[in-house]
Amino acid sequence: MTRAHRQTSIPAARERGAALILVLWLIVLLTALIGGFALAARVEALQGRVLVRGLVASNAARAGLEYSLTRVALPDARLQWKPDGSEHRWRFGDAVVDVRIVDENGKLDLNQAPHPLIAALIQRHGVEPSEAGRIAGAIVDWRDPDLLTQPGGGAEDGDYDAAGRPYGAKDADFESVAELLQVLGMTPALYAKLEPDLTVYSGRAQPDPAYASAELLDAMGLNGADLVAQRGRTEAGLPQEGTLPGASMAGAGSGTYSIDSRARLPDGRQSLLRAVVRTGGGGLPGMAYVPLRWEEGASPR
Repeated sequence: MTRAHRQTSIPAARERGAALILVLWLIVLLTALIGGFALAARVEALQGRVLVRGLVASNAARAGLEYSLTRVALPDARLQWKPDGSEHRWRFGDAVVDVRIVDENGKLDLNQAPHPLIAALIQRHGVEPSEAGRIAGAIVDWRDPDLLTQPGGGAEDGDYDAAGRPYGAKDADFESVAELLQVLGMTPALYAKLEPDLTVYSGRAQPDPAYASAELLDAMGLNGADLVAQRGRTEAGLPQEGTLPGASMAGAGSGTYSIDSRARLPDGRQSLLRAVVRTGGGGLPGMAYVPLRWEEGASPR
């Protein structure tokens, strides 16, 4: 090979090497792009599956709420669900649904209950009597229109100001049970214990003993444990899905119920629906009930 020939072949070899490197980089780039698309597609598929399963669980929880309204309205006591807080298990498709339904008349109405009953219920949850009386007084001061503090202690505007609160006593009815957290002296821990027994929808000064919890019955001066044990609970075989023939949503109790419906899917996904509903639809065509409160959430397995 002559010197001139060697000089000519060197650039050609370099060009071939550069082309090979370029091809390799293109292969790497295409591989990365394809891998990225595949990963994105997998993530989107997983997200879609999560959304779909979450929707299935949510619909199962709502089915539990609506089914409980058909069961509470059944005329046959053997099949009827009593709205007294008992837990009922039902199957809807592949979901297991646990439902609790409570008549709002069986709860303490924050806008109507007298001071002694409120204080007695607070004491049932471990609060010292004098402190329970002050908190109950603050609850009454929150809802009453006057500026006078309750004789046994309470909280009006000056007390809120002294405590550094940017508001005073409302001097009007509670609009929701959660509003109780704004009352001076109420703590989140105590609220969590009281909340299941409270309502703003019954309009009754005294809860209905037929549906009240053992703690609330005790606060009313009754033997809660015995009364709850005496309530008839006829267990019957429950259908797997759908509703019973002849069932309606008219409601056998007051017609206003708080319902907790938790649905669990086989993969562990859950959805919880907590609502207060009034049956009858409020006169609106096609409405079986009117939601007064509605909270729902889903959780992955």
